[in-house]
Amino acid sequence: MHRWQKEVGNYPELARMKEAALILFLRFLALLPLPAARAVGSLFGALCWTLQPRMARTTLTNLSRCFPAMDAQERRQLAKASLKQTFQAIAEAGAVWLWPAAKTLSLVTEVEGLGLLQAAKAANKGVLLVAPHLGNWELLGLYLNVCGCGPTSQLYQAPDSQALAKLIFTARSRVGAKMVATDNKGVGQLLKSLRAGEIVGILPDQVPLPTGGEFAPFFGNAALTMTLLNRLQQKTGARVVVGYAKRVKNGFRMIFREPESDIYSSDLITALAALNHSVETVVLEAPSQYQWEYKRFKRQPEGVEPPY
Repeated sequence: MHRWQKEVGNYPELARMKEAALILFLRFLALLPLPAARAVGSLFGALCWTLQPRMARTTLTNLSRCFPAMDAQERRQLAKASLKQTFQAIAEAGAVWLWPAAKTLSLVTEVEGLGLLQAAKAANKGVLLVAPHLGNWELLGLYLNVCGCGPTSQLYQAPDSQALAKLIFTARSRVGAKMVATDNKGVGQLLKSLRAGEIVGILPDQVPLPTGGEFAPFFGNAALTMTLLNRLQQKTGARVVVGYAKRVKNGFRMIFREPESDIYSSDLITALAALNHSVETVVLEAPSQYQWEYKRFKRQPEGVEPPY
């Protein structure tokens, strides 16, 4: 049971207070211009680095595993920068979720590779948009619905807080995105969308349940990797595009990339390795903007201890 759920069950008033405080903080962040919100995030990231809580230790563990040849001091500098960037992404949530859609989308100042996405869409077999936890994936999800390629379907797992779930659902769907549950019914909806030639957005670097993944290398480490994308692609012939919203001065650059060709392989392990390598490629374009704070290797093959 999640910690939040325990509190709801045992201390409902405390849980509601925390819920209200979080939403109030998001509304405060929405009052700030983007540079100020980023400054707040950077400050919290620096504080996190100084205090070295579990989040900072996880970041260092992941970087040690993924960049073993990197100089230790350089790795620590990257870890500190990553924490600042992650907290900036959190601080940007006020603008991304609560500003009017047009104002939020005005933060997109540059676009690179849109023709690649348009060409994939024109094939009319559907598009699987692979969106790693890099830069600001929330803004990317919003942008996909206004870039001229029609509405998207995006997987959505609601948080335990009903008020926060409603806020996030409304924010993500406010320009036409269809939020799809992470269950069998939701997978059916994704198939339907792809067969209609639409775009489906998937975050590929979350740790799935053991029944929904297989191990494949990610920066040289065994990582339980979702099989959903491969299953959807093989059933529909959809094209795959990798995308992310890179944080740049005064806004964001939307970037779309061609994945590794083996991502279309009918051999599952080959396709999963290509998926992870495609993610690696864009991560290396902006390594400090990747969410290294996530316990990507928390599930390991039998007999192997997780590193956390």
